[in-house]
Amino acid sequence: MSPHPAIHFQTLGCPKNEVDSDRMRAAVSSSKLSITTELEKADVAVLNTCAFISDAVEEAVSVILELAEWKAQRDGRTIVVTGCLPSRYSESLAEELPEVDAFVPVADEGTLLAIITDLTGASAESAQDNVGRTIPGPTAYLQVSDGCHRTCAYCTIPSIRGPYVSAPLDRILEEARFLVGAGAREIVLIGQDISAYGRDLEEPLGLSGVLEAISDLPGEFRVRLMYVQPDGVTPELLSTIAAHDNVCHYLDIPLQHASRDVLRRMGRSGDAASFLQLIGRIRATLPDAALRTTMMAGFPGETRDDIRILESFMRDAAFDYVGVFAFSPEEGTTAATMPDQVPKRTRLARAQKLRDLADEVGLKRAAARIGDTVRVLIEGSDEPGQSTGRSDGQAPEIDGEVVIGEELAPGSFATARIIDSIGYDLVGEVTA
Repeated sequence: MSPHPAIHFQTLGCPKNEVDSDRMRAAVSSSKLSITTELEKADVAVLNTCAFISDAVEEAVSVILELAEWKAQRDGRTIVVTGCLPSRYSESLAEELPEVDAFVPVADEGTLLAIITDLTGASAESAQDNVGRTIPGPTAYLQVSDGCHRTCAYCTIPSIRGPYVSAPLDRILEEARFLVGAGAREIVLIGQDISAYGRDLEEPLGLSGVLEAISDLPGEFRVRLMYVQPDGVTPELLSTIAAHDNVCHYLDIPLQHASRDVLRRMGRSGDAASFLQLIGRIRATLPDAALRTTMMAGFPGETRDDIRILESFMRDAAFDYVGVFAFSPEEGTTAATMPDQVPKRTRLARAQKLRDLADEVGLKRAAARIGDTVRVLIEGSDEPGQSTGRSDGQAPEIDGEVVIGEELAPGSFATARIIDSIGYDLVGEVTA
């Protein structure tokens, strides 16, 4: 093997995994090892996995088996699996997947460079210093917390990621400065629950304080919030969003359900009435806000009345975007052993019905944007003679995009008038 083997990274799962991968990539970049985007040119494949639900576990195992075939094609190739899969199933993986040379749980990802050098015999000599991130594109995720303090009955995150930990503000700001200085024009704040920021710190500082500190940094960029629990959408947070022109009027609030009975069995608070009041407060402060949520169908004990409550709520709330999932009974969770399990076929049917309802409402709201003037962050081009980007009301990868009929520089902002909608995508023409 080369004294400077080439490392290939592949990431499965959520934006939090993307940040973890980027930190590991930055550690490799700070050494004399090389990074390649082409698997066939790699000596080491690093797969960062998700294991939140059984479908994610199955996907991870499938990709590992594909990598095993890649490994067998040439002597000296190495597979390292990191992230949630080793964190959740550490004891059994080595026996069940002997093709993998090393399993690295989330808590040990900071040792990846040392693990690679041990496996390959390469030198870990440092080539350069960095802030723990690589050069971003127009959009960059910034993780402000990790772990979770909640005890939702269906969730594996606390067992995978551990207890809630807020990142120090000085580290957050250092990372934000680096990302903006390196070309990021949208900073997306993420964590399992960013609205709980500061609960573990001695100095009282909530999400509003973090948001204000980041938005006040120099440079032309905007900030987006993701994964804000409903009890964290405070008047203070809404006022902070409203007070800063570079903070997107966008909130991703995972509600999970609207039936009080289902929510209590989940270990969550709230109900349809309180959630509608919350949405009313948001729209009173931020009339143009785009709202996303997540809903779960088929939780144990869910009745037809519960589903009717949820459907009625979704119509009344009129979210711009809704991610819908069928309940998955995950090993080690309270919900997996609850009585009155809903049959899988029923769970899937209910989830699809909710998706259809979400699209019915969401596509109407997208069409209602026609005539609006929006600020678009240009991210690239899918075809010659046009550009694609996102407005303040569109999060990366999940909410659609704005298509503009002329070529503009990636990383630039354009003011555009929306002239059409195609599903969740919008069509705009530049006005300035």
